[in-house]
Amino acid sequence: MADSLVLPAPAIAAANAQFSLRSRNCGFPPRLLPPKCLFSSKNKLNALSLSQHSFLPLRHRLTPIPALESDVPHPLHKGSEDFKSKKDYEQWDSLTSTFSGAANIPFLLLQLPQIILNARNLLAGNKTALLAVPWLGMFTGLLGNLSLLSYFAKKKEKEAVVVQALGVVSTYVVISQLAMAEAMPIPYFVATSVVVGSGLVLNFLNYFDMLNKTIWQFWEDFITIGGLSVLPQIMWSTFTPYIPNSILPGAVAFVLAVAAVTMKHMGKLSEEGVKFVGAISGWTATLLFMWMPVSQIWTNFLNPDNIKGLSAISMLLAMIGNGLMIPRALFIRDFMWFTGSTWATLFYGYANILCLYFFNSIGREFFVAATVGLISWLGMALWRDTVVHGYESPIRTLKELVFGS
Repeated sequence: MADSLVLPAPAIAAANAQFSLRSRNCGFPPRLLPPKCLFSSKNKLNALSLSQHSFLPLRHRLTPIPALESDVPHPLHKGSEDFKSKKDYEQWDSLTSTFSGAANIPFLLLQLPQIILNARNLLAGNKTALLAVPWLGMFTGLLGNLSLLSYFAKKKEKEAVVVQALGVVSTYVVISQLAMAEAMPIPYFVATSVVVGSGLVLNFLNYFDMLNKTIWQFWEDFITIGGLSVLPQIMWSTFTPYIPNSILPGAVAFVLAVAAVTMKHMGKLSEEGVKFVGAISGWTATLLFMWMPVSQIWTNFLNPDNIKGLSAISMLLAMIGNGLMIPRALFIRDFMWFTGSTWATLFYGYANILCLYFFNSIGREFFVAATVGLISWLGMALWRDTVVHGYESPIRTLKELVFGS
């Protein structure tokens, strides 16, 4: 974001030269120094102002993240300079982390009933009942969780890492049950187990900076190719038999993904191209989760009677779990995370609640409470973020989120 003060070019050069000399002997990196604290009236470093208004206590003072750079670990914030609200800023930082971590509760409750039901059917010898759970859909969700786990591990977002790791483990438990019931081919289950085990170990090591960069790059290439191959195939399959059943979308995407990764390593891509390839895995995982409500709404449209099989409580838990992560994504200006969480909150959780209400499957009180709660939560998150950054309008917050400036 450009400064409001405009100086002639020679003056800027002189100031930069003087600052460069001072910063070499200063314990603070240049971008950590508040503009108002750089120089006193005698053109010397104002140490008192610096000590009073240091950026260092702020754990995540972050710059808005452009879409193609969403996988970049925390850069320094160039925005809010309202130091009077530093305490509020730190409190909101802590609260958004807590909200993100609390999302584990509804997500765990969301998957646990299916795990318990599968276990009961297996103990009763009723393996046929598990055929109703599509293993391919579970595998798609698992791949999405693994991709987002890698994304958040790279960004050191601990609470989001825990959420995605829990998603990986819980989904793998369901897949294991399907394999025990012979509802999933054993060779596919073995391959899935290898991927899950490797992914969890590699992400754990990378989170604690204990992993070789070459190995991590190989893993990122793997999830990039896998995610980009699966996404168009899932989108295509949603609309069969209205369109021909074909593996062509996935095959074409696989070839393009391999070509893009290969060109990246050969140095054949521009800087923007490298950023684009680097962001593919995170965006494809997000789009996979964003496509799930589209598929569900399409199914509701084609077969309205199936809506009675939806659990209002499950949809509410999905809305709450994704909604709890919105304030954190907004706070750190992560457009990809914000897009995925908001989309899932509105179109997977709330849209299905709306469908249940429209077809008289839930009462008016339940629907009104969900609606008021959702609007209040989103409004609170946006208002609070605007206040702690010292902005006059939430429009600036949204502008930073979308455009990165």
